[in-house]
Amino acid sequence: MRLGSDDTNGPMALFQEGQMRRNIQAAGRETCAKAGRPTGPEPRAAQVAVLTGGGDRPYALGLAAALIAQGVPFDFIASDDLDDPELHRSPLVHFLNLRKEIRSDVSMVRKVVRVLLYYWRLLIYAATAKPKLFHILWNNKFAVLDRTLLMLYYRALGKCVVFTAHNVNAGWRDNSDSLLNRLTLKIQYQLCDHLFVHTEQMRRQLRACFAVADAKISVIPFPINSTVPNTVLTSVEAKQRLGLTRHQKVVLFFGSIAPYKGLEYLVEAMILLARTGPDYRLIIAGRPKNCASYWDAIQERISCAEIRSNVIERVEYVPDADTEIYFKATDVLILPYTHIFQSGVLFLGYNFGLPVIASDVGSLREDVIVGRTGFLSKPQDPTDLAKCIETYFSSELYIKLEMRRQEIQDFAAKKYSWTRVSEIIRSAYKNFQSHPIGILVKGKRHTIHT
Repeated sequence: MRLGSDDTNGPMALFQEGQMRRNIQAAGRETCAKAGRPTGPEPRAAQVAVLTGGGDRPYALGLAAALIAQGVPFDFIASDDLDDPELHRSPLVHFLNLRKEIRSDVSMVRKVVRVLLYYWRLLIYAATAKPKLFHILWNNKFAVLDRTLLMLYYRALGKCVVFTAHNVNAGWRDNSDSLLNRLTLKIQYQLCDHLFVHTEQMRRQLRACFAVADAKISVIPFPINSTVPNTVLTSVEAKQRLGLTRHQKVVLFFGSIAPYKGLEYLVEAMILLARTGPDYRLIIAGRPKNCASYWDAIQERISCAEIRSNVIERVEYVPDADTEIYFKATDVLILPYTHIFQSGVLFLGYNFGLPVIASDVGSLREDVIVGRTGFLSKPQDPTDLAKCIETYFSSELYIKLEMRRQEIQDFAAKKYSWTRVSEIIRSAYKNFQSHPIGILVKGKRHTIHT
């Protein structure tokens, strides 16, 4: 069963925007009130430039709200996708839409022109920006250029650069690694003054593979995704919207579809489960990421195994306004990854109080408490995954799911809060603001008096 696109301009989308605005506005008002400052729009001199890359709305806006709560004035280098009225209202934020629109449904000529214009605007901004500290959340369009020439440009301007490495080496994860990829990553990591990663295993990889000094690395929890709407929609209502019934056992695969995410092993597990009873349902919500042949093979396997009626597909980008439907209609989230360090989808699930069954790869073991927030399965083993799914549906975690959802939400809010993350980031900012700005040459800092 394949679902069509839902209207993203309805009440749920409006709720999402209102919720995010209230979070940012409340953080700004609270900070200003504590400091005895007016809450009007008069901007303060920015201490930091946050370079978002123009995407990843949950992380970028989550960090913005957290920095506002910490009282940090900052430039926010963003795009149309990250624009929000409350960012303009906060006296701590200087919003700069350098990336503009980043829609994919435009001509190649327009894409090339807008990227070139963006880099031009970025170069001019960097040359004239008052903040001496640049925090890069994501690189831009051309990774090799961003890691090398753009980094050298920032350093030549006397900027301190901190970088959040969400993936230490995405090429290794995606089976597209190369000597050039590793070399340019090493250049960027060596040119950075400080690096944020999300797990201890990522810290070890930076040290072992890229010779990054341990003192340059801070581990921050992957923060909970609280930017998506979480309305009064109930699980029963969400199931009804997807044509599901209460007695059906529903599992969810959510997010971009790529070989390293192991969807084929989940499909094989579903084939095994379908032989034990008719009530299992799999929701696949996301779109293939540069892997058409991989997705075609999965589609063929679903058809050949005759489990098409057990699978609900929404093969496209799922807007934030619709996300809660899938997480509330589902009984358990499945992460059948073959290799990964951490997963933002896991914390999105925790935001909705949804248990998870994850492959025991990367650092997922550190984030899944067996029997309390979910279960772990052997990677690339559909038989073991099927057994884990059966175990879950006979466990108290499932039987008392509605009660356990709140417990999972409370656990995640405490352990993976943006407050905790922003305190670590703010501390790193202070370290650089209290020392002279300099350029690294042959591993030594040469001071530039400003």
